[in-house]
Parts: sequence; C-alpha cells; structure tokens
Amino acid sequence: MTDALPPCPECGSSFTYALDAGLACPECGHEWQPGAGDAEAPEVRDSVGNVLRDGDTVTVIKDLKVKGSSAVVKVGTKVKGIRLVEGDHDIDCRIPGIGQMGLKSQFVRKVAE
Repeated sequence: MTDALPPCPECGSSFTYALDAGLACPECGHEWQPGAGDAEAPEVRDSVGNVLRDGDTVTVIKDLKVKGSSAVVKVGTKVKGIRLVEGDHDIDCRIPGIGQMGLKSQFVRKVAE
C-alpha cells in the first residue's frame, strides 16, 4: 500500500483504515469522510448573531478608530463585499474613503439585501 492514510481527527491514532467510502479509527471508533474536515470552518457571526458569508454587505455599529491614523470609521458606514479570514480580525474589507482593513465581526451588523 503506497498511499498513507491520515491520522484520526479525534484521537490522533495512525492506525486508520478505509471503510466503504470513508475512513475509520479502530482505537476510538470514530468514522469520517476524507476531506470533509477541510471544508468545515467556524461560523462567523455579526453583533446580533446573523451568520456572515463572503460577499455580504455589513454596516459598522460603532465609531472605530483606525490604528496608526487619525481617521475614524463612522457608525453606519456600509461595507460591501466582505471576505472572511482566520484570526482576531475576521473580516477583510475595503472601506470607502479609508481603504483596505480588517474588522472584528462584533462591530458590524449584516445588511438585508
């Protein structure tokens, strides 16, 4: 067998084996589909709990000072075409009049389109 199977995502065991169309672990009994864990990312929610997706439009709910500048992102600023990223500032966007920056999802609210 030339293909090495990935370790179990639950317990880390290297003794995984193919089971029908998926993979299984003999040590903990966990079964999963290969590649299924890659597509799962944590949900990003706005300040009121709406799930955000790439390309959504949001509004800023609080005046935000721009670090290293005297500029301020005002309340009600509409930001179109957001992109979700990993990290503390989980929204990457272009704000009109300011430029490219990262925002925290707790300071935005999704706009119903």
